[in-house]
Amino acid sequence: MTDRLNGISVFVTAVGAGSFALAASRLHLSRSAVGKTIARLEQRLGVRLFHRTTRSLSLTDDGALFYERCLRALEEIRAAETQLESGKREVSGRLRVSMPVLFGRMCIAPLLTELAREHPGLELELSFNDRVVDLIEDGFDLAIRNGELANSSGLVARRLGNHRMALCAAPAYLQRRGEPQSIEELAQHDAVAYVRAGVVRNWLIPEAGGVTREMMPGTRLQMDDLQAIADAAVAGFGIAWLPCWLVREQLIKGELVRIMRDRPGLFFDAHAVWPQTPHLPLKVRMAVDRLASKLPANMELIEAKPVG
Repeated sequence: MTDRLNGISVFVTAVGAGSFALAASRLHLSRSAVGKTIARLEQRLGVRLFHRTTRSLSLTDDGALFYERCLRALEEIRAAETQLESGKREVSGRLRVSMPVLFGRMCIAPLLTELAREHPGLELELSFNDRVVDLIEDGFDLAIRNGELANSSGLVARRLGNHRMALCAAPAYLQRRGEPQSIEELAQHDAVAYVRAGVVRNWLIPEAGGVTREMMPGTRLQMDDLQAIADAAVAGFGIAWLPCWLVREQLIKGELVRIMRDRPGLFFDAHAVWPQTPHLPLKVRMAVDRLASKLPANMELIEAKPVG
């Protein structure tokens, strides 16, 4: 019976992946192992499930019918597992999560590894990548996304917290150049700018009445890595516009100082996103709950207290 269920799982994964090679990657098997499993399944059923060519993989009529029934059966099994898991509150199985590189490493991964420490049966596979993955096609259980979400059918989202952005500079730089008090003065300073795909990203500066102004002073340095920008700001190369969670330690130590603090804050939401399903697996639900409860504290703005 175990071999039969394993064959069905490999078959369903191969259909979703569109190739044996990609299915093998998702299942952590060799391509030949996937091919042999499908061949044994076809031999046992007495039908051909796939049309195979060197460039494509498609279902036969029998394969399409069998695939629909397998999906229903696996969904029932997952629903039963979820109900049992909910009763014992013990998380188990592999959880695949995609997250932005720097934000994931500094804020998300520590919370998920803490959860894994509490639940020895939970296996984590964390992917750090700034591209927007296709959760279903790439086989992820959960993704962390920042900013405005695109309309995506078949996905569910939950807000986890927000990124507060801050203009900051080293005390030595401000002593040398003076602290700007207005947009006009800010425009005369040096900036350490974020560049992506060859385009410098403008700063968004909130003003009274809910208006947001785009601007970018002259740039001495342009970088595509936020940590490098923070390091350059600490070194006194200019003013940087960065999320507070990234520079909170530098702010606490006084290595950086927030400027133009009297202006309204600018925030970007962080969301957890997962495929829509009638029965959310316990491992996903507990991971999202942990992030929603602990992440806001990891993203809080904390600065050195003024002396005196």
